[in-house]
Amino acid sequence: MDTLPIADVLLVEDSPADAEMTLTTLRAQRTDSCVEWVRDGEIALDYLYCQGIYLTRQAVLPKLVLLDLKLPKVDGLEVLRRMKQDGLLRAVPVVVLTSSATEEDMVRCYALGVNSYVVKPVSFDQFHLEIGKLGIYWLLVNKTHYAR
Repeated sequence: MDTLPIADVLLVEDSPADAEMTLTTLRAQRTDSCVEWVRDGEIALDYLYCQGIYLTRQAVLPKLVLLDLKLPKVDGLEVLRRMKQDGLLRAVPVVVLTSSATEEDMVRCYALGVNSYVVKPVSFDQFHLEIGKLGIYWLLVNKTHYAR
């Protein structure tokens, strides 16, 4: 049986267009990062806990989780809550990448322990610029404090 590649980034995004823009931008940054894209919160939890379709994946934590809030099945707030309550997963940096600019969502995310909250820019150029900065910071500049 083939083993799945170890992802540096777990992208949790239900919009194919937003996911493609994010993937394109991260590739352009040449961080040499492997990105696993999942489309809902339930699959994200399966990935993180090596269950379901990810039962055979090597149990290595990603360097970063890019998490949308508005997701099918299990929403982003619940994924964030579970991650930050888990002794092992809480150390994984989580950046909420969402279209929601409401103060209520931001407050709830920071109360749950999110590492950063970014509102998705509307224009492609601005999106490319902002995601590029995220990729460089979280994948190249930031140093993780947990064993991968």
